[in-house]
Amino acid sequence: MSSQVTLPRLGQGMESGTIVRWLKAEGDHVEKGDALYELDTEKVTQEVEADAGGILLKILAGEGEEIEVGKAIAVIGEEGEEVAEPEPESGEPPAPAGEAEEEETPGRVRPEEGGAEVGVEKPAEGPAREEERERGREAAEEQADQAEAPADGAAARDGGRVKASPLARRIARERGIELSGIRGTGPEGRIVAEDVERAEKAPAPAAAPAGAPAPPPGEVESVPLTGMRRTIARRMTEAWEAPAFQITMTADMTAAIRLRERLVERMAEGDAKPTYSDVLAKVCAVALLRHRGVNALFAGDEIQLQPTANVGFAVAVPDGLVVPVLRNAETKTIAQLATERAEVVGRIREGKLRQEDLEGGTFTISNLGMYGVERFVAVLNPPQAGILAVGAIEERAVVREGEVVALPVMEMTLSCDHRSVDGATASEFLRTVKQFLEEPGLAL
Repeated sequence: MSSQVTLPRLGQGMESGTIVRWLKAEGDHVEKGDALYELDTEKVTQEVEADAGGILLKILAGEGEEIEVGKAIAVIGEEGEEVAEPEPESGEPPAPAGEAEEEETPGRVRPEEGGAEVGVEKPAEGPAREEERERGREAAEEQADQAEAPADGAAARDGGRVKASPLARRIARERGIELSGIRGTGPEGRIVAEDVERAEKAPAPAAAPAGAPAPPPGEVESVPLTGMRRTIARRMTEAWEAPAFQITMTADMTAAIRLRERLVERMAEGDAKPTYSDVLAKVCAVALLRHRGVNALFAGDEIQLQPTANVGFAVAVPDGLVVPVLRNAETKTIAQLATERAEVVGRIREGKLRQEDLEGGTFTISNLGMYGVERFVAVLNPPQAGILAVGAIEERAVVREGEVVALPVMEMTLSCDHRSVDGATASEFLRTVKQFLEEPGLAL
């Protein structure tokens, strides 16, 4: 008997997700636990496993389509089993048989693009179907060449806006490709994902001859908020509502630099290279357990002091910002933290970040020193009580024993939620971090 695959809730507060790519095609055999599709949530893009085994009879949600939690996205059952067509949600009568759709739905194909019939969704095809996929692309190109193309090969426009599927817009934005110069092969010249991929591989067009008419003036591009940007907007609004204060101290990084150099020298081949962020994670973790008032979460009518230091570190990604967490950082060496950090950053780059990578943080570090930023104020990450903003290490003239000397120093700005932490507690914590950086042996 067939069973529906519904969109799962992968984290607290998740309301919807976007299907990035189907990893199985209709008709494929699926084992329970197989990676079925890639899902883009508010925070991460991750593979989702099948809850049941059988044949993937039908895909109900196309790539690039945003789906609400709990909604059916596919059907798995026995081979040859019939699947009833889902009823339209809008309550409108179905279109007459044979009537072509006005616009292409992401993930759907037309007969001339290699599909069986209008309205059948086209799933992503795995590596084993690469030959079929290539034949489909060639057929689409041949039909597109025969179809009437918009003037000058430009993309069709609707009221001044380039007509493209959501997935095509996303791929173009991530890869820096201008949609206005792409000829779409979808209905009425609409740009689909494969058009963008083809345009990326195509050679650059020749320069326009002298005297050619100037291109039309640029138009304002409206970029819809992704799930991650919506989450960032909501979280920053929450943070702005908290009564925050900031304190700043400057640390002499001479000893910390020497410590990191020695750790790098002792690295074995293949080990993750320790960074200053790893050193900071260690010293902050130890300091947090000495000043537990900073290692706290604000919970409305109570302050929850945490027993371990789960240190988050801000990482920039193309669509925004994520904060993976190093758990129990106080119990680990700097080398162990470096290895764990490198692994999670690798998952971020591969688009395989897990929900558990982002949960459970008790304190956050934001380091912009690699960009040359000397000092900045980081925004709180509620319900955490504090976040440390770290600038670049630079040589400055400092008075030591009556003499002016050049020392490598680093500015640190601690932002705190005044509902959880007072100025004296925050100052003691930051002073301890400064002491650990200047005498790392105190923290090890």
